[in-house]
Amino acid sequence: MARAISPCIFCQIAGSSNSTPLLHSDDKVVAFKDINPSAFRHYLVVPVEHIPTVNDLQRRNEDYTLVSHMINVGETLLRRDAPQSNQYRFVGFHQPPFNSVDHLHLHCFALPFIPRWKQLKYMSLGPLGGFIEAEKLLEKIKPCHQSLHRCNEITVGFLSHSEL
Repeated sequence: MARAISPCIFCQIAGSSNSTPLLHSDDKVVAFKDINPSAFRHYLVVPVEHIPTVNDLQRRNEDYTLVSHMINVGETLLRRDAPQSNQYRFVGFHQPPFNSVDHLHLHCFALPFIPRWKQLKYMSLGPLGGFIEAEKLLEKIKPCHQSLHRCNEITVGFLSHSEL
């Protein structure tokens, strides 16, 4: 008999089964304040559907649309709640093994980092992972028809000159 797996904390928040106050809620995502903020404003935007990490996203419309929506929600909240912040569009995702919760979540910051050293948690470590800025993740998961030039570069090698 299969053992029931208890949902992760972000699934509980998205399902409104705990007392976390939500800043935003719709059929795709919820947003709330980080319980250990690293900046002047630090919000998390999480999908309602359980998606473990950025590595589970694929180059398809559904994933691209979801991440775009997450970014829009986060940026809207930051503009609303921290209009005086000059650098409020700092948003991104931790990549395994550096993610603290195995449920996709977008970090949205109105800077400055508090204290300043916390910015180290949100740096890219290149091929080792670390933090990926949201726009870079979007580029990685952009469906081929939306980045036709890149997809053509990949497939051109399989076409004869007469097909080009």
